[in-house]
Amino acid sequence: MKADAKGIDALLPQTQCQECGYSACLPYAEAIVRGEIDIARCAPGGIETLEALARLMHVDAAPYKAEVQQRYRQPSVAVIDEAYCIGCLKCITACPVDAIVGSGKMMHTILPDICTGCELCLLPCPTDCISMVAAAPEKVVQADDARRHYEAKNKRLQKAAKAKKVNAPDSIAAQRDYIEAARLRVLAKKGKPNVSE
Repeated sequence: MKADAKGIDALLPQTQCQECGYSACLPYAEAIVRGEIDIARCAPGGIETLEALARLMHVDAAPYKAEVQQRYRQPSVAVIDEAYCIGCLKCITACPVDAIVGSGKMMHTILPDICTGCELCLLPCPTDCISMVAAAPEKVVQADDARRHYEAKNKRLQKAAKAKKVNAPDSIAAQRDYIEAARLRVLAKKGKPNVSE
């Protein structure tokens, strides 16, 4: 019986780190099923994930072990040096699992229990105030929780993009008309006369 993408995805650590060359764990799993890539690309998964994938795919893990050991990185979490955070939101946008909280021009912080250690927040940070530290020995990111956070963020972003596409006028003139209509609705609700400035 041939393995399917969901079965492979279930064995991946769900860091969504993109180190495999794909946008997330599920696209990597789909690529394995299509035969586009081998099972040795999950750096955070290490030998344990390699062996689980090999069993599922009925292949020998031995030829891949040296490569996986070389690419493996210890579990880590991101930490923000609050003194240098400028609240630019770039790390929040980059985080695939919503492990960073904060608002514009306000200090951000990392939720260590949610952070998967993907390192995707490092590059966009303009002040280099984010660093990776070894995860506490007792910290174990649950793959199912990480997948749930990742899917929730994607669903929210897709919903926002769809709403923006439906509600946003295309031309500048249409945008002005849209804003003026909204202004008139607010005035009408407040019972105020239409006063154009």
